[in-house]
Amino acid sequence: MKKTLIVALISFLLGIFLAGLIFVYFPEKNNPENFSEDPASLSLASSLYALSPSTATASPNFVRIVNKVGSAVLKIEAEKVEKRKVFSFGEDWPFEDFWDRFFGMPRQREQEYRSIAYGTGFFISGDGYILTNNHIVENAVKVTVFSIKGKEYPAKIVGTDKKTDIALLKVEGKNLPFAQLGDSARLQVGEWVLAIGNPLGMEHTVTAGIVSAKGRQLSGSLNVPDYQDFIQTDAAINRGNSGGPLVNMAAEVIGITSNILTPTGGNIGIGFAIPSNLARKIVKQLKEKGRVIRGYLGVQIQPTPITEDQKKLLKLKSANGAFVTGVEPGFPAEKAGLKRYDVIIEVNGQSIKDANDLRFKIAEIPPGTEVKIKIIRDGKEKTLTAKLVEYPSEQAKETISSSGKDIGFTVRELTPSLAHRYGFRTEAGLLITDVRRYSEAERKGLEAGDIILEVNRRSVTKIRELDNILKKLKSGDPIMLLVRRERDRQAQEFIVTLRMP
Repeated sequence: MKKTLIVALISFLLGIFLAGLIFVYFPEKNNPENFSEDPASLSLASSLYALSPSTATASPNFVRIVNKVGSAVLKIEAEKVEKRKVFSFGEDWPFEDFWDRFFGMPRQREQEYRSIAYGTGFFISGDGYILTNNHIVENAVKVTVFSIKGKEYPAKIVGTDKKTDIALLKVEGKNLPFAQLGDSARLQVGEWVLAIGNPLGMEHTVTAGIVSAKGRQLSGSLNVPDYQDFIQTDAAINRGNSGGPLVNMAAEVIGITSNILTPTGGNIGIGFAIPSNLARKIVKQLKEKGRVIRGYLGVQIQPTPITEDQKKLLKLKSANGAFVTGVEPGFPAEKAGLKRYDVIIEVNGQSIKDANDLRFKIAEIPPGTEVKIKIIRDGKEKTLTAKLVEYPSEQAKETISSSGKDIGFTVRELTPSLAHRYGFRTEAGLLITDVRRYSEAERKGLEAGDIILEVNRRSVTKIRELDNILKKLKSGDPIMLLVRRERDRQAQEFIVTLRMP
């Protein structure tokens, strides 16, 4: 009995000694704070409860950002008057089908449409400057903005830029709440962003998402601007969000919401915003000049990347560059010696990645500046010098007037959006908008709605191309037109020969 007690006592003391060694030399194995790191413990805890704050990732502070930026966001109402040229007598004309069948296409006329466009904007300075989209205020005769507190301001349009879909407005006021423009170049895919706006009339709605992609370019059939470098986001964007801020977690505006991609007309998680760095450049010119002045080279560039087959045929070492598919007569590219099938790889020592890269780099160079253009022609590098001119204004594209020669009709450039509006299958050429009565053009059968494809066997898609051809002709010289006529879902191409007056 005595021996048993001694053995038990010795065993007890040895147990205490061994336990002490374990706690001294392996304390982390027994630290209660580390029990949660054990996979089995985590699995059990997760099945019973949500993860504790110590193990979950901290959520972004959206409330702080909305409180800081939200008061700068505005609702915009723009009363518009649009005049559209139509080739119809309108819905009220009861004999339109009869007229079309027996007399051809109706005479062109102009019809006025009035509407209200709703969108979003935001103050970018305390003295009342507002940034929004051009498509909201384009053709507006009256613009009114409303603050989050319901205060109403009449707004003046300082300037607009259709090519980037940006507009600058101004209201009278001091010490107004405004949002800071951030650096969109530092934006990374995967970052949290907030969109604030007035979707579908729901004022000052906040949605959250991430940056899905950068540098997106959209199809021209979506009626998108010429200069595109979109930020893509899955933050919910709907109609009415246009012109609103896309905000990062530093409460800085890094984009201006502009477009959505959707088969239904509603949000499907693919929205687009204009980068703040691009907007900042446009705002500067609109403030100073009321419009944007860009450099222009006068080349037609393949919009898609250079393919492997083209790379082989053009004897290129790299697929980087802008592939020239046409050169516009009388413009800097032609004067510098650029030709179809050239590939532009550098401008003033800066490498060119693709067509969009070239478009932006040329646009940022002031008109009148000489630029060095490095090309690859037949596998060999060559450097040319071109003196840029100003990008032609939209007004210059409406009619042929600079030649001063009247050939009996007026034209405008046919674009994909215009072709879609009138149901044309052809998307390039010059659309005849009016034929002067008793002119030779009328006698030879030309009609409003005809599309001119070639002039003197040269393809024409721009007003200036036709104008340059006419300038070289004298009175009495013949002019041959290849014309396409689309009627009743049928197309016919024919040749018309006129004489210069």
